Amino acid sequence: MIALLQRVTRASVVVNDVTIGAIGAGLMVLLCAERGDTPKEADALLGKLLAYRVFADDAGKMNRSVTDVAGGVLLVPQFTLAADTCSGTRPSFTPAAAPELARSLFDYFVAQAVQRHVQVATGEFGADMQVSLTNDGPVTFWLQVKPAI
Repeated sequence: MIALLQRVTRASVVVNDVTIGAIGAGLMVLLCAERGDTPKEADALLGKLLAYRVFADDAGKMNRSVTDVAGGVLLVPQFTLAADTCSGTRPSFTPAAAPELARSLFDYFVAQAVQRHVQVATGEFGADMQVSLTNDGPVTFWLQVKPAI
């Protein structure tokens, strides 16, 4: 499972001209399920994401997590993160989980996030979304938890 997280001062998702999710300062997270992913990978990735230290402490070092700063988390499904771009000029999405599994894992991830974090907003699986954000830093990290083989 993959999460591309960006530290933001604000972020929002619009579907059909309606804002369906928005946060202030926190993390905007593009989330992708890959073939072979299970709730085990989702749990591990969520734990890492909520504990990942990307916010400054009093000394200006990245020593605080989104949990520590009570920041928002905006979760946006993004299957293209699993693209295989090794050959040619057209990406292959074979590494991505099938849509039914991906939706199930996204929903699971969101449910777990809501239980573990104070402020969670989401995009809409399968929708044409317009995502807006103000990247703070910029600070962007790729987190990945691969299934055990």
